[in-house]
Amino acid sequence: MLFSSTEFLVIFLPIVLFGYYVLFKKSRSLQNVFLLVASLIFYAWGEPRFVFIMMASIVFNWLMGFLVDKYREKKNAARVIIIIDVAFNLALLFVFKYLMFTLENANSLFGLEIRIPEIALPIGISFFTFQAMSYVLDVYRKDGEMQKNILNVGLYIALFPQLIAGPIVRYQTVADEIKNRKETLEDFTEGVKRFIVGFLKKVLLANSMAIIADGIFDSTEPVSTASAWLGLIAYTFQIYYDFSGYSDMGIGLGRMFGFHFLENFNYPYISLSVSEFWRRWHISLGSWFRDYVYFPLGGSRVSKKSRLIFNLFAVWFLTGVWHGANWTFIIWGLMYFVLIATEKLSGMEKKLSSKKFVPLKYIYTMFFVCIGWMIFRASDIGAAGEYFKALFGIGVSGTDDTFRYYINNYAVLTIAAAIFSFPIAPKLRKKVESLSKGPKVVCDVLYVVAVMALFVAAFSFIVKGSYNPFIYFNF
Repeated sequence: MLFSSTEFLVIFLPIVLFGYYVLFKKSRSLQNVFLLVASLIFYAWGEPRFVFIMMASIVFNWLMGFLVDKYREKKNAARVIIIIDVAFNLALLFVFKYLMFTLENANSLFGLEIRIPEIALPIGISFFTFQAMSYVLDVYRKDGEMQKNILNVGLYIALFPQLIAGPIVRYQTVADEIKNRKETLEDFTEGVKRFIVGFLKKVLLANSMAIIADGIFDSTEPVSTASAWLGLIAYTFQIYYDFSGYSDMGIGLGRMFGFHFLENFNYPYISLSVSEFWRRWHISLGSWFRDYVYFPLGGSRVSKKSRLIFNLFAVWFLTGVWHGANWTFIIWGLMYFVLIATEKLSGMEKKLSSKKFVPLKYIYTMFFVCIGWMIFRASDIGAAGEYFKALFGIGVSGTDDTFRYYINNYAVLTIAAAIFSFPIAPKLRKKVESLSKGPKVVCDVLYVVAVMALFVAAFSFIVKGSYNPFIYFNF
């Protein structure tokens, strides 16, 4: 079930809000149980069988959290428990996400004839598996208390606002709020506003850009250089508004129920270096790898450059692998390893952070970000190579009817996507807040009216069954 679906907006969310704030408002325990049941229903809506995989993950990680807390003082025993927990979670990911890919490549490389089973991918398995590991690791580190009640662990892992596509919520972030959160009218109102903003990003911008990107990337005919760049730019905006919009909706829903999730995006397309881009893009994933992989390996505080290179390689190889079982994702991750390692080791990172030559720095950053998205979007390495050639006019025409069609029909929305990828809205909001009381009230009213009008328009698109894909369902 998508947040941007009629089933969620008209049926699921109203029922959950009514149950949480009316039927069970006097009991935190009943509210938590209700939210857990609702979250399991939310996950099981499309593929009921996959909910048992997540329930198995909840039970196992609750048990590991209990054991690691009990034997924490016995360091060797605690480490063995951590190893078992990590091995189980990674094995779960491997079987459902990477086994077929591994067997296919083994057959191809070594001339084997291993039968490849058809294994369906549980939705959001990468997200809830990382959260499950976060629980056990944070209990071990004393960054959050062990939950004796397995239902509380289940609520943390399965909570529907962040279940399908994040942000990846660290256990330490919400450990106290599971039992002691306080819902306020201000939080609820801010949550609704944040949800609507995310909904508008997803439906009006991401879905519109998806029509262009999918039409060009999936074309069976050769595309012109102009079309190739238009498709790439559209996908660059699609994946940003798709994912950041969904994160906004998740953060907003969390606020409605008293949970405060950390931010997941901070205008990544204003970055002046590749390193800065990754401090602004999918922040929850970057911080997860930083705290659970990069820092334990020694981070950047190592004496040898070779060790720093290895640490960066490990993080970016795993980042690529995390996104999917395809060589394109691995190459995408390794591209960022090379770029970020170069920036760090050459001293470019500090130079790029200065305010000199800003246009050149921006072009450098966005060029590689866009090329990265081309690799990320391509179905395989061969398709990526063909698209790369089209981008630079190798063996294709300069322009074509496809380019003219999409420009004529989507130019305004593409320009809007470009404008709002910059922090225009926050700056306008600050300016409005600095006004005197009279003008500020007028601006606030106009803002509410405009947002609600856009929400009604976006909702009408959903009701009509407009194109509504979601990229991160695959992860």
